[in-house]
Amino acid sequence: MPFADIALWLALATLALFLFVLTTGRAFAEVAHAPAVDTSGLQALGPEWLAENPYRGNARAVEVGRTVFNQSCAQCHGPDATGGGSAPDLRRLDGYCRAIGDRKLRHDCMLDNDAFFKESVLHGKVRVGVVHMPPWEGLLPQEVVWAVQVFIESQRGK
Repeated sequence: MPFADIALWLALATLALFLFVLTTGRAFAEVAHAPAVDTSGLQALGPEWLAENPYRGNARAVEVGRTVFNQSCAQCHGPDATGGGSAPDLRRLDGYCRAIGDRKLRHDCMLDNDAFFKESVLHGKVRVGVVHMPPWEGLLPQEVVWAVQVFIESQRGK
């Protein structure tokens, strides 16, 4: 077989594999569905997204977050955010921030972490056309997103 034929065959095989992975990833991607959750007892936050999670230290937010997480996130991230699923263990998401000694720098780091979490949840994670996490924008109000984050943070060290 001449070299040109081998190169063409390899190029076509690579293209076919890429298209297979691309279409398979989309065909079997998770689709976000709004969870059934009672947010009563949580302070209403309104339509404008806050820059900082207002629910840290709020026990009711942890309960709401656990409910939503186990309905919508546990399939990939593990039950009760204990990891072990096909997606990252989220309990260490704020670990670098927590290790910062300077109070102002730690606060600024947590603001960045809040922004990352919010954007990840709202817009999902898509890499090379493959949906690894569906977008939740329009399905989850900020009260629920922040409650899920507080729940995950409460699982640190477990």
